[in-house]
Amino acid sequence: MDASGSASPLLTPGTGGSAAEGYTLAVIGCGTMGVAILSGVLDSKTQVEARKNAMAAAASSQKQQQSNGGPDGPSLSDSIASLLDVDESSDPSSTRLLPSRFIACVSRTESARRLKRTFAAHADVVEVVASANVEAAQQADVVLLACKPQMVAEILVKEKGMREALHGKLVCSICAGLRIEQIRDMVDESTRVVRAMPNTPSKIRQGMTILTPLPSSDPLAAQSRRILVSIFQAVGRCRFLDEKHFDAATALAGSGPAFACVFLEAMADGAVMMGLPRKEALELAAQTMQGAARMVLESGMHPAAIKDSVTTPGGCTIAGLLNLEDGKVRSTVARTIQAAAEHASGLGQTSKK
Repeated sequence: MDASGSASPLLTPGTGGSAAEGYTLAVIGCGTMGVAILSGVLDSKTQVEARKNAMAAAASSQKQQQSNGGPDGPSLSDSIASLLDVDESSDPSSTRLLPSRFIACVSRTESARRLKRTFAAHADVVEVVASANVEAAQQADVVLLACKPQMVAEILVKEKGMREALHGKLVCSICAGLRIEQIRDMVDESTRVVRAMPNTPSKIRQGMTILTPLPSSDPLAAQSRRILVSIFQAVGRCRFLDEKHFDAATALAGSGPAFACVFLEAMADGAVMMGLPRKEALELAAQTMQGAARMVLESGMHPAAIKDSVTTPGGCTIAGLLNLEDGKVRSTVARTIQAAAEHASGLGQTSKK
């Protein structure tokens, strides 16, 4: 990487995917979501490295056994697969292009101290800085813009040297409501800009991230896609969608965990009202919601089909469902997503002012 802010080797045409190994990711505006993403990626890196170490140990052990004239045993790949108990053909984590160094940027010294405590176990690879966005961008290969939408112009336009620092680099914005064209107006034309919308469960690697693709005409579109997928698949699922869908995706995936928790808490409250202890009520409600969601994701069943499979004639489920319908829960939830999406769109308009 070039400290002067010139084009990063990572994003130079013709370098190939291997050049991405060992790159630096800077998170500008490392608040709640930035911390969630960093935590998830670091956890994924730890697991990948542990797996590699286990594979190396297994290989060394078998080599030593063979050199000592030990009996023939399973092949090396069989031995490693047995040790790790994973299906290597379906586990892409060993080939993910995860960052090797991270810079977390915040505006206040107090916030920096707090982040240093948060990432104390990863102090060797995570650098936390305060009021040093330009310097971080200069050192980075990929920049994650995670600040509040209304702060973007302040950072990209008013901070001296930022335009040069981002020259030729990949910038991924997770700022709700802020359009790609708005960001492009603030950076050098060589800067590659994509938009992403992750959610808070990324912190436990159960996130859902929506990404915009780079134009197919971009010579680095494929490489950039690999890098983005590597980062966001490390913290859950990710899917590429056209930008026109982002406000709805922000409301559904970004705000959705908060809405789901209201419903979860309400179910637990009902059980508590009927005598179930609070701790057990929350556990049952959370596991029930998780199980229902996994049935949709893993079986491909429509939610209505799952609902019908649980509902028996004259049973307690249909009694509860009718009460939900009387309360207009379905339309209320749908309108909630609509209202959140409209507000997400407004965030982008506010940032223009």
